[in-house]
Amino acid sequence: MSELEPNNHELVKESPPIRQTMAVSKTESYVQKAAGFWIRFWAYIVDLLVLSSVGMLLIKPVFRLFSLDVSSSSWYAPISLVTAILFYLYFVLMTKFFSQTVGKMIFGIRVVSKGEGKLTWGTVLFREWVGRLISVIPFNLPYVVAAFTPQKQAIHDFIADTLVIHESSYDKKEIVEYKRTPVANELQETNEF
Repeated sequence: MSELEPNNHELVKESPPIRQTMAVSKTESYVQKAAGFWIRFWAYIVDLLVLSSVGMLLIKPVFRLFSLDVSSSSWYAPISLVTAILFYLYFVLMTKFFSQTVGKMIFGIRVVSKGEGKLTWGTVLFREWVGRLISVIPFNLPYVVAAFTPQKQAIHDFIADTLVIHESSYDKKEIVEYKRTPVANELQETNEF
């Protein structure tokens, strides 16, 4: 460094630190309460009772009227196929048009889309058909998942991006936002050269 060049280290002054304050804003909102495992379980039991009643009162008499076998237990027997079609149609159509089955109506719960829109045919078919086919794993473990997830979603709810909520119960959510705002120090000196 030559003698004519200024010493840059002497010209740089440290500025005092800038204080930061916290701005806090609290907002409250109410969100519909997610339906848990047990209430969904009892609603499903009611739905199975409805479906078995329809099978006993309508399907079996028609099969007997036409002398068709109603005692075969194989999955490809006509009675089994008609019962399976009735099962899936019941869940798909009731969920699409009412967002709930008879069991869900009795217990005051309904299926909603997480995207805040109406349930589309694709969502309902994916949830009620594909999701239920996947959920036939032994011990119905994909249904039990609803007991342990934060929003009480079973596997078929994750697949279709849906929630099952109570119609008239809400959870209070308090949202607290912290924002750091810099405040200049009153004693801050101006750098004059």
